[in-house]
Amino acid sequence: MIDRETVKNVAKLARLGLSEEEIDIFGSQLSVILENFAILREADVSGVSPTSHASRLTNVMRDDVPQPSYPPELLLANAPDQEDNYLKVPAVLDGGES
Repeated sequence: MIDRETVKNVAKLARLGLSEEEIDIFGSQLSVILENFAILREADVSGVSPTSHASRLTNVMRDDVPQPSYPPELLLANAPDQEDNYLKVPAVLDGGES
């Protein structure tokens, strides 16, 4: 079982404010997770090569072939506000003025 101080330290590192009840709950949950890792550590993986995916993948990307773009009128047909073939949105960095 993980002690309360460890749970508090992990919560502090993750910038989580936990109540006393949550500290107890997460302490038991983290203990179960670590117990599961201990079980996994016992598995014999000596004949298993390291992988980055659970299944073998071969080129899942489509070919990068240039294609004609959609016309701006079609793309902007449902836009609430537009200007010079661009979406017009409120400014976010200078206080919200358009």
